[in-house]
Amino acid sequence: MWAEIMSVGSWDPAAQATELNASVLEELLEAAKRLESDDFGLSAEAVARLVGVARADRVAWTEAAENLDDAKLEALMRLYTLAEGRFPAWEAGAQSPVVVLAKALRNRDAYPKALTAWVKAHSDNKFLPYGSLLDRL
Repeated sequence: MWAEIMSVGSWDPAAQATELNASVLEELLEAAKRLESDDFGLSAEAVARLVGVARADRVAWTEAAENLDDAKLEALMRLYTLAEGRFPAWEAGAQSPVVVLAKALRNRDAYPKALTAWVKAHSDNKFLPYGSLLDRL
């Protein structure tokens, strides 16, 4: 009996992984419409479930960006810029989706000039929006 009471579970980061798919992107884009809300209209369960998406690899975000228009890329950049400050578990440093999304906009010559200033003004993440120096080489 004490073994059951005293046992400590282990945390498996893979258990929190959420696939970056069309429905998740739609959920994030809906949240991006509510930037003024502290939780972007996301439930606590959704915030916890979407942790894995915040840390999805660059390939997944690059592929997702290919299928989104410029306005949606910018909306997701703004969401993730603010989300890192509101949801500590979403902090991703140089691996933030913002870096990939910004690169996608720059590759399209669609990056708004004022967006960098906005990102810098709303984030403590020193890597946003360009990533680490290695990302730029």
